[in-house]
Amino acid sequence: MVGRHAAKRPRRRLVPVAAALVVVATGTGVTLADTLDTTTSTTTSTTLAPTTTTTVAANVTLSAVGDTELGDTPQLPPDPSTYLAGVRAALAAPIVFGNLEGTLYNSGGPSKCGPASTQCYAFRVPTSYAAIYKADGFTVLNSANNHSHDFGDAGAASTSAALRAAGIAQAGLPGQIAVVRDGTVRVAFVDFAPYYDTNNFLDTTSAAALIRRAHHVADVVVVYLHAGAEGSAADHVTRATEYYFGENRGNPYAFAHFAINAGADLVIASGPHVLRGMEWYRGHLIAYSLGDFANYNDFAAFGTLRLSAILRVTLTSTGSFVAGRFTSVVLSEQGRPSIDPTHAAATFVNQLSVQDFAGAAARIAPSGAIVPPA
Repeated sequence: MVGRHAAKRPRRRLVPVAAALVVVATGTGVTLADTLDTTTSTTTSTTLAPTTTTTVAANVTLSAVGDTELGDTPQLPPDPSTYLAGVRAALAAPIVFGNLEGTLYNSGGPSKCGPASTQCYAFRVPTSYAAIYKADGFTVLNSANNHSHDFGDAGAASTSAALRAAGIAQAGLPGQIAVVRDGTVRVAFVDFAPYYDTNNFLDTTSAAALIRRAHHVADVVVVYLHAGAEGSAADHVTRATEYYFGENRGNPYAFAHFAINAGADLVIASGPHVLRGMEWYRGHLIAYSLGDFANYNDFAAFGTLRLSAILRVTLTSTGSFVAGRFTSVVLSEQGRPSIDPTHAAATFVNQLSVQDFAGAAARIAPSGAIVPPA
């Protein structure tokens, strides 16, 4: 394995989509019985005239960030509970999503990296960090990435158990869909990466079936994609299959469009460790990379690699775009995020969006508002 990434793993049979696992977060999710509930709120007014019922459209608001990990045991922040304090207010939303880049695992057991390896990275933090993520507002964390199995099946199982105990929904493992709720609106997160031990977007037949399954258990479907090459030179959407150290990282552009055609209402992505542009496609927003959101001395944080963002999106209960906001974030040399008053990330993403998507570019106004499609 080179860099932060495992050597290319052998392909195995995917978990059948018919056996899809719907993950529910305690307190924020829905039970299977809840999926039969109405998804709109109603107000009834009674006068001398016959009773009339007015249906009020319900919206859902979520915040999303990119690659997030709070250290690597034994290299951990002195006070992890305050590490995200500078961005917590901007992050706050009924639903908060992030990519969990690593494992929640207390054991020091064998990792995917050989004992003599100098260019292999396996991340783990204590299982108690799940409660820290919860306190910071996260309601959904992704495990469809190249670090979810850094410590094999034992590490992945430990992560799942820790998130479940903290009341955080998990998405991205084979057949796994996370369902959470904002008021009466159910939102499914279907997360993908190009690996056999996650929902694998290279298998488009299974991916489409999983997105369709998500629509059976939720009103709004968000697709997350962990894909693409990495580094400061990987900030453009090439519209071609991307590779990193010989590993097929897929074609993010093609799959994002595929996901929306299959029924996704919003597509968000990370993985390149750098921001990428945003595009409108058939009236739906695609954010091709939200970059690195937080780390502790593990990822490079210089130049454009230190630019990050918090994406806030409001959709109707049928998935139509209502409003969006892009908050510029900057990482310290250590990897700690803070709000950037210079809005450098927004300026950078606007440039990339126009260069890569021209008239389909999603533009960020000086206020941070994402300008709706014409």
